[in-house]
Amino acid sequence: FLRMFERGLAYRKEALLNWCPECATVLANEQVVNGCCWRHETTPVEQRPMQQWFLKTTAYASELLDDMKQLEEGWPERVLAMQRNWIGRSEGAEVDFPVEGCTEKIRIFTTRIDTIYGATCVILAPEHPLVQKLLTADSERLKVKEMIDSAARQDPGNLEKAGLFTARYATHPFSGERIPIWIGNFVLMGYGTGAIMAVPAHDERDFEFCRAYGIPVLPVIRPVDGTLADGQTMAEAFLEDGIVENSDQWSGLPSAEARKRMAGFARDRGFGEAATTYRIKDWGISRQRYWGTPIPMIYCPDCGIVPVSENDLPVILPMDVQITGKGRSPLESVESFMRVDCPRCGKAARRESDTMDTFVDSSWYFYRYCDPHNDIAPFNSEVIARWFPIDQYIGGITHAILHLIYSRFWTKVMRDLKLIQNDEPARNLFTQGMVLKDGSAMSKSKGNIVDPDEMVEKYGADTCRLYTLFATHPEKDMEWNESSVEGQYRFLSRVFRFVTRNVDGVQQGNGSTLNEADRQGLRKLHQTIRKITADFDTRWHFNTSIASLMELLNELYAIEGKMSHGPIREICCKLTLMLAPFAPYTAQELWDILGGTGPVFRQPWPSFDPELAKEELAEIPVQVNGKLRGHLHVAFGSARSELERLALTHEKVKPFVDGKQVVKIIVVPDRLVNVVVK
Repeated sequence: FLRMFERGLAYRKEALLNWCPECATVLANEQVVNGCCWRHETTPVEQRPMQQWFLKTTAYASELLDDMKQLEEGWPERVLAMQRNWIGRSEGAEVDFPVEGCTEKIRIFTTRIDTIYGATCVILAPEHPLVQKLLTADSERLKVKEMIDSAARQDPGNLEKAGLFTARYATHPFSGERIPIWIGNFVLMGYGTGAIMAVPAHDERDFEFCRAYGIPVLPVIRPVDGTLADGQTMAEAFLEDGIVENSDQWSGLPSAEARKRMAGFARDRGFGEAATTYRIKDWGISRQRYWGTPIPMIYCPDCGIVPVSENDLPVILPMDVQITGKGRSPLESVESFMRVDCPRCGKAARRESDTMDTFVDSSWYFYRYCDPHNDIAPFNSEVIARWFPIDQYIGGITHAILHLIYSRFWTKVMRDLKLIQNDEPARNLFTQGMVLKDGSAMSKSKGNIVDPDEMVEKYGADTCRLYTLFATHPEKDMEWNESSVEGQYRFLSRVFRFVTRNVDGVQQGNGSTLNEADRQGLRKLHQTIRKITADFDTRWHFNTSIASLMELLNELYAIEGKMSHGPIREICCKLTLMLAPFAPYTAQELWDILGGTGPVFRQPWPSFDPELAKEELAEIPVQVNGKLRGHLHVAFGSARSELERLALTHEKVKPFVDGKQVVKIIVVPDRLVNVVVK
């Protein structure tokens, strides 16, 4: 933190912050979901002006976005898409609109400077610092506060737009015309500059707002192959690029060319410039909680903000603290902790009482794991170089714009501080799904918690484990349904019966001669090993692995009693080993019954024999004019002429070819026969 402070990456300022009344603490933007606290889904977040420590995530916004190319092969696309959207890079221009009657200027950001001649008003976010200067009546300021509080309680995606005219005007920087200044609840202080030029003819939100408040609509872009719309009668905004009209010397230019020239004109005249902005904002990390890393800063009446001396690190939380839940840091009341001498001048000073957001700690914990006993540094850089980046990281999709962005930011900061060498924390990411009840995530507040102890008591831990693994692919959410558990219990019981019934055959040793049942059982066994190995290595589809074990067991029951001792031994042992990751207790008991030595998890994973896994007969679909009519079961490598003959004489195919002209027969050896008739 001190190194970040030295580089300007950690700083303190007053800002309008998200406040959860239930948590009695500040929340980061990423921790506000649909206007409510991420921990308390029905508690609206309030906006409060407070002094807070920030980490400058915006300094790494471009790199966080660009470096996603390194993650495209190993990270889920939906996580990358969520991060791209959250970082939200926008290319455009910033332009100044001078305020009449004073020296203030309203700087707006726009991605469509080509539409600037269609701007019919300027709209400020309610939190914009100019708002309080422009408004004179207390009643108006109260309306703005109500606007802020109301917007915080609404879903941003369904926000009912509201506005307030300031009775002040700005000068259009291009045309020189006088345009009104409004305040709008849909303008975000956290995006761009917190102010927009409203171009209702060419922006959906502006169109809706201006129509509601009777603000003129002035089209300035026409379709390439069309005419300019009538602002009084147009039913919706025209959003596409086109040809610029009614825009002085830029009229007649294509939109893309106009954007370049108009941004250059604004730069040359000193009232604007090309700009890139990001949706992501700096990370507010101050929390009014006891449980968190102390912020190592001291406030001196003479010296101001002074970092804690490195010799005094780490700052340890006091034990004699009272948690009041009154919205102030519990540390404030612990005088023995708060009172400290200024490291710079030696006079009486006070510590920072807020602690860091615990997401700070989770942003780098995995580095400490590699060197947990180091008592002179967070970790040894050489140790980290050997282990990082992480080969496989597992975490929920809910962390896509929280922990997973924070940890990427923290990694890049530590790299620039020469603590590590890697650019990204993890090469591969797997996001597991959640277990749902009644269609939503389980929580005490919703009363939809399932107690697994009752199910374990009734069916055993292996059945519960097997059920959750079998329900769906692990990256998907699953709905908890206890009626489906019975099937997993029956499956484990069938496995147990099969192995214990055949244990005598296992113990009698090996036989060298294979009969047809032996070959069938071994073929299915080795096909199953191949399938489950692939599921583990590349797909992580544990549900299909369990389904493969069920298919294997069904086939084994069909030929039980017909197999000789050697194959039975191999089948029972390898079936048990494959079952172990899914049902460990059952597998260990079966392993002991089979006479296995040591824990089942100490055994090597079974390998498959490609020759034994081969099918003796190929199943080839037969189509007539592209529609499936039957299947052939023939030896692999059967001649083309033989496949044609068998297809034409197949009992299910004949009704569709008899009496018709066979135009041609398409044969893909071992794969397909398609008879074309007319």
